[in-house]
Parts: sequence; structure tokens; C-alpha cells
Amino acid sequence: MPTQNFRSPKAPIGPTRPAFLPSLLSITRPPPARLQFFARPPLHLEFSSRGRLPPPPCPSLYWKGMASSGGDLSGFVGRGVCMMSTSWRDKQHPNLINFIATFLAANLYRLNFLSVSPDFIFNNGGTSVAFIFETNWDSENESAVFSRVNTLKRQFKHLYVVVVVPTGEQNESFNQSYFKYGMELGCPTFVPVCDPEMGFEKIVKIAHARGVCKQQDIVTTMRNERVQAVQCMDAFLRVLTSIPGIDSHDANALSQAIGSIEAIAKASKEFILENTDLSTEKAERIVRFFRDPQYYLSPKIK
Repeated sequence: MPTQNFRSPKAPIGPTRPAFLPSLLSITRPPPARLQFFARPPLHLEFSSRGRLPPPPCPSLYWKGMASSGGDLSGFVGRGVCMMSTSWRDKQHPNLINFIATFLAANLYRLNFLSVSPDFIFNNGGTSVAFIFETNWDSENESAVFSRVNTLKRQFKHLYVVVVVPTGEQNESFNQSYFKYGMELGCPTFVPVCDPEMGFEKIVKIAHARGVCKQQDIVTTMRNERVQAVQCMDAFLRVLTSIPGIDSHDANALSQAIGSIEAIAKASKEFILENTDLSTEKAERIVRFFRDPQYYLSPKIK
């Protein structure tokens, strides 16, 4: 087996926003909890005669956590469980398995080896996230990869595909295959990365973010806020389009340039003309509608 140079787990890992989570990871209310990565020396694990890795010991990790929390170990009982496919493990370089075991131990995840369909399943915060992890993109194997993706996305609600494309040629080949097999954007989400270690770091971050969102019920909150925003916009349009001569285009222009109904009611004719493409006649109607009781109380015949 050719020798590969794998870098050791780094700590801390700088915050990044992967492009594969457009709505979930770009939220700002409330901010999701960040992973706390603890520095620790790399472990040198070897396969046993039965082909299994021993559980990586990390006593110094817990002492470090206890010291930083003032002696309280309640927050360091573990983040979740990572289940690695035994068939996927047996195809990988031992150094990569060593990196994964070390990285998971340093971040308080328990690692189990099971016969599962995806390459990884993370149970974190009451939710399960499945991953397909292609550690080296091969265009000759594209049919099998996408066939597997189509099968697993029907079985798992949260499925991500992490693909290692270290060269420009592999990246171009992957992009062509993605559209060739008619993948729907975000169903599932594909995450191209430069090397296997970066790919696994992304996997852990995605699983952790999903767990945090489940615990804080952020997805439900976002849906409710979206419904409220749509309802508010509908009411906004109904108010402004009730002004004679003002259509939906004019209402949207006023919303983008001025803002709320209250701000529009206080705006002068000159301010409306300066910041929108409305005509002088429409600007005068808007000002009269909000300031002249005889105008907005009188019946209008359209």
C-alpha cells in the first residue's frame, strides 16, 4: 500500500461556513454552539489481528476539560456517537483511520465499528446524520457512487456526500458527473474537499451543527419566522396597493427603498421621488393618502 502523509488533528479549527448548508448554517438567531477542539498528542494506533482498532484512550483530554470548567465534568460527558462502516474502514489507509479515531476522541465522540450502509452515521443531539465519504474521486467508479447516493437518500432524511477531489482534473470530472446523473441541488448535499482530513473535519462539523439545531429547535423557529415574514409582506402589499394607482411593483419599490408602512407614511414627496422610480403623480397620491383624511376616507372608484 503506498505511503500517504496525513496531517495530525489540529486544534482549534477556525470557524468556516461550508457552502453546502445555505440555510441551516447561515442563521444568526440564535448562534449555534461551536465545537471546542482540544489539543492533544496524536495517537499511534495499529490494527489488531482481528482487523479492529482499540478504543483511543484520552485521559489528558478529560483533565484539560475539567480544569477549563472549574472542575465540573458535566459538560464533558460526550457529544455523541460515530458509527463507522467496517467495509469502508477496511478500504482505507491505517493512517486515516488513526486520524479519525484521534479526532473523534479529542472532540468527545465515541467511535463504533458496525456493518452499516452509509460510511458514517452520527447520532448527535437526538438526530441521526448519514455520510458517504469518497476519499479519492475516481471517474471510473462514478456510476456506482451515484447509484449508492440515490439509494441511501431514500433511506436517510439527513444525508451528506463528502468527496475528496485533490486535483483540478478530478474536480472537473466530479462536476460533470454530478450534472450527468441529474443530481438535485441539496438533495443530498455534496461537499467537495481537498483532502481526507479536511473532509472528516467537515463531517464532524455538519453532524454537530445538526445536533445543535435539533436541540434548539432552530429549524422550526426559522420556518415560523418565514411564515410570519410572508404574512407581513402580504399585509404590506394589501395596504399600499389599496392606494389608487399603486400596483405591486410600486409597493415593492417602496419597501426596498424606504421600508415599513410607518416610514412610507412619514416620507415626503421629494424623498419618494429621489429614492424610487415612481412618478410625481404617484408620489403625491401616497403622501395625500397618509396625510389627508378627506382623501383616504372618501370612496374611490377604480
